[in-house]
Amino acid sequence: MSVSPTDWPPSLWAAVTPPAPGLPVLRGAQTADVAVIGAGFTGLSAALHLARAGVDVAVLEAAEPGWGASGRNNGQVIPTLSRPDPDDIVARHGAAGERLVMLLRDSASILFDLARAEGIDAEAEQTGWIQPAHSPGRMKIAERRVAQWSRWGAPVELLSREETMRRLGSQAWFGGWWNRSGGHINPLGLVRGMVRAVLDRGGRIYASSPVHRFERVGGRWIVTAAQGRVSARALLLATNAYTDVHCPALAPDIAREIVPVLSWQMATEPLGHNVRRAVLPSRSAMSDTHAELYFARYDARHRLVTGGALLNRVNGAERLKRTIAMRLRRLFPEIGEVRFDHVWNGAIGMTTDYLPRLHRLGPDGYAWAGCNGRAVALAVALGREFARAVQGVPDDELQLPFTAPAPIPLQPLARKLAPLMLLAYRRRDRREI
Repeated sequence: MSVSPTDWPPSLWAAVTPPAPGLPVLRGAQTADVAVIGAGFTGLSAALHLARAGVDVAVLEAAEPGWGASGRNNGQVIPTLSRPDPDDIVARHGAAGERLVMLLRDSASILFDLARAEGIDAEAEQTGWIQPAHSPGRMKIAERRVAQWSRWGAPVELLSREETMRRLGSQAWFGGWWNRSGGHINPLGLVRGMVRAVLDRGGRIYASSPVHRFERVGGRWIVTAAQGRVSARALLLATNAYTDVHCPALAPDIAREIVPVLSWQMATEPLGHNVRRAVLPSRSAMSDTHAELYFARYDARHRLVTGGALLNRVNGAERLKRTIAMRLRRLFPEIGEVRFDHVWNGAIGMTTDYLPRLHRLGPDGYAWAGCNGRAVALAVALGREFARAVQGVPDDELQLPFTAPAPIPLQPLARKLAPLMLLAYRRRDRREI
């Protein structure tokens, strides 16, 4: 199934980000040391780290860089998973889990450092990330996470209700915690900046070149696209929630170990100075403890970028405008009348345990899926690690706990029923813990 970029509603980021360089379509037979499928955060980060090291890398993108989730998300740079917490990751993966925890701890700084080093204008603001607690009992979550992440050296702090109110400008929450290494970016700006950096270092990126299959032949990976192919020593599949969008047979086991879920994003008109002094005055990124997440951050033009979830997509943009405007007025009474001038959506890849799936496909072949809505910092950091992997760094030095693909039973049915999880989330959010 081929999908055009025009099938998705235009995002705020597409409206404000300078265009990417023109990219060729893959034609004919090409060779590379490393082939990367997917020009999102992971694929471009891996390509950039490889190109920096002088490795010949070719990236194949079905549409255009950032067309999928990497260019359509909220842009919050969050150096944690939504769950599980560090102790649970280590219990699941042992020593490899410890290394993954350290990667998560450093993931936001890896992203911001890369943007600074490459001179990428991604509207980066490393103003921290706050997770406020939406009920008194959920302060236990904040306390647990601060205790665990502190043991791993993360720059975290428990926030009282008063301090949370000061940083967020709202009395709606009962305290929380923050990580000062987090923040927010223009995600499409970061994607297009990485494109330029890869090209400047001699890497190749092919657009409008959907991959139909990859296979191991004679000690090489052969990646076949619509009008050409690449023969490479090593391979990285970095397609996440879009693995089966352009070609359902590309990697079915990986596509079926996640459930793609539609995520809606929206941006207000620019807010005035007096409003900004009262609403998120710290300019930190914020996403709270609701399962039906409440989240917001500012962009460089002082729009509040937020979003929500829907059971039914019919007339979704207009319905969300009303619902989220009411939510913002409830959380931030000083905001006044709320008008949205951008509403868009995209898919995120959910796993059953909220852990990413990291795989070996064969000799010098790697893949991952399962962002669980926390892929901005994680995906950029994973790109660095996959670049190390294809250069021969041993497993016990990689921050990658590999597992075999494990398709979800009845996954096609789970995809259809996924929107109904919103009902369960709302019930859970109303219960105290």
